[in-house]
Amino acid sequence: MRRKPKSAVTRAVDIIVIAVAIFLVGYIIHKVDTVMIYEWHWDFLWEYILRWDEEQQAYAPNLLLKGLTATFGLVIWSMLLASVIGIVMGIMRTSSRIFFRTVSRLYVEFIRNMPPVVFIFVFFFFLSSQFVPLLGIDQLSVDASPQTIAVLEILLGPPELFANVISGIICLALFEGAYITEIIRAGIQSIDKGQTEAGQSIGLSRFQTLRWIIFPQAVRKVLPPLAGQFITLIKDSSILALISIQELTFLAQEVAYSTQYVFEVWLFVAGVYFCICYSLAFLFTRLEKRTHRIYQS
Repeated sequence: MRRKPKSAVTRAVDIIVIAVAIFLVGYIIHKVDTVMIYEWHWDFLWEYILRWDEEQQAYAPNLLLKGLTATFGLVIWSMLLASVIGIVMGIMRTSSRIFFRTVSRLYVEFIRNMPPVVFIFVFFFFLSSQFVPLLGIDQLSVDASPQTIAVLEILLGPPELFANVISGIICLALFEGAYITEIIRAGIQSIDKGQTEAGQSIGLSRFQTLRWIIFPQAVRKVLPPLAGQFITLIKDSSILALISIQELTFLAQEVAYSTQYVFEVWLFVAGVYFCICYSLAFLFTRLEKRTHRIYQS
C-alpha cells in the first residue's frame, strides 16, 4: 500500500523532467529563430544517419550512426575493464596490508584530482607511443587472418584505428575505474564487521570470507551507484573526441563543420545522449526496484 504514492511521485517527476527538457529545447530553437533569424535545416540529418549504398543497393550506416555505434562499443569495453580495475582496487582499498591500501589509494587520489581532459591527453599519448606498440596492435591488422580481422572489426571498428580505439578504451577505463574503486570500497565497508568475524570463526580465510560472505552482500548495495557510473561513462566517452577517437561527438563535429548546420547537429546529438542516458536511468531504476522486491521476499 505504501509503494503506490512513491510510484506516482516517480512518474510525476519523470513527466516533469521530460517536459522541462522539451521546453528547454523548444526555447533554444525559438531564441535562435527569433534573435539570430536562423533558418533551420533538419532534413539533411537523415543523410548522415543512413546513406544509400549503390553497390549493395541498400541503406548503410552513415557518420552519425557509425559514431553512435562506436560510442556504444567504447562504453561497453571501457565499463568491463573499469569494473575489473575497480573491483581489484576496491578490494585492495579494504586490505589489511598497508602496501595494497597505499597503492590503491594513490591510484584513486591521482585520478580523482586530475582534470579528465588532462588525464586523457597524457595517458593517451603515453599509451599510444609506449604501451600499444609492445602489444603488437599496430601489426594486428597486417598479420591477423581475415576471419580475425572481421571479428575485431565488429568489436572495435576499422582495423586502421585499432591502436587508437584500444588506447582510448584503456584511458577511459583507468579514469572511470577510480570511481568504481570507491564504490566497491564503500560497499564492502558497509557490511557489518560481525559478518567477517562470523566467517573467521567457522574457519574461513579472509579471502574466502570476502568471496562467500561479504562480497555477495556488497554487490546488492553497489549496483545502484554502478548503474549511475555507467550512465556517467556514456557522457564521459565524448571526451575521447579530443584525441580523434571516431565516436559520436567527434563525427558530429565533422558533420557540423562540413555542413555548417551547427545548431541542428548539436541539438540532435544532445537529444541522442539525453534519450540514451534517461532511458538507461529509467531501466536501472526499474531493475533496482525489482531486485529490492526479490531480496525482501
